[in-house]
Amino acid sequence: MLRTPTGGAGNGTAASARRLVSIGTVLTMLREEFPEVTISKIRFLEAEGLVEPRRTPSGYRKFSTDDVERLAHILRLQRDHYLPLKVIREQLDALVRGEQIRIPAPTAHGESVDPMSPVVIYGEVGRERPTVARVGRAELIAAAEVDEVQLVEWESYGLIAEAPGGGFDAEAVTVARLVADLGRFGLEPRHLRAMKAAADREAGLVEQVVSPLRRHRNPQTRAHAEATLKELAGLSVRLHEALVQTALGVRLH
Repeated sequence: MLRTPTGGAGNGTAASARRLVSIGTVLTMLREEFPEVTISKIRFLEAEGLVEPRRTPSGYRKFSTDDVERLAHILRLQRDHYLPLKVIREQLDALVRGEQIRIPAPTAHGESVDPMSPVVIYGEVGRERPTVARVGRAELIAAAEVDEVQLVEWESYGLIAEAPGGGFDAEAVTVARLVADLGRFGLEPRHLRAMKAAADREAGLVEQVVSPLRRHRNPQTRAHAEATLKELAGLSVRLHEALVQTALGVRLH
């Protein structure tokens, strides 16, 4: 059973209305659970009609507690089930009507009552990563809401690549979604090659730090290497975003 989100901005209580926050504050609130969420992502979800923040007379967005909870629910559906926005919108509309939404749980053999359920393809609810390590082309295309031609183009520019042995891992799905989102703003794959090159260089720096720890004979040290890798990756992502925002003079409204 999926947890029912509260209503949109127009349905908040008086207490919620007094706690209106800016989009920058919303980003900070969501980042604890969703470290990859961005301002552009929140604005995109707003443009798709999935959340409706209030606007001040000067045009700044103001989000209620209900808005933030709704955004978190949407992001969970994407992260845990890889549901496309069309399906998420249908589920949210059903919840507003008071209907209960169920996603079939996998059986002991990894199958489900519904063979097309995202749970079967991507894993159980509540896990940090899908229980199935890789997905096929059709599932990747559905998750990113694109077509085969676009995927082939992304592959030709090195933005997406199949894992050794075939299939795409969870990070490839995330990359696909982000490339698709950027494409809606007119940024084409050829424009993103510089970002890919920068990411490869950043990964190389992180590997230099972690590699000696990974080769250590002590299992605890090797485990620490993996934790360090994740922490450095997160810091690198945040630094990259901060540098871009600084270069553009972006203000989080």
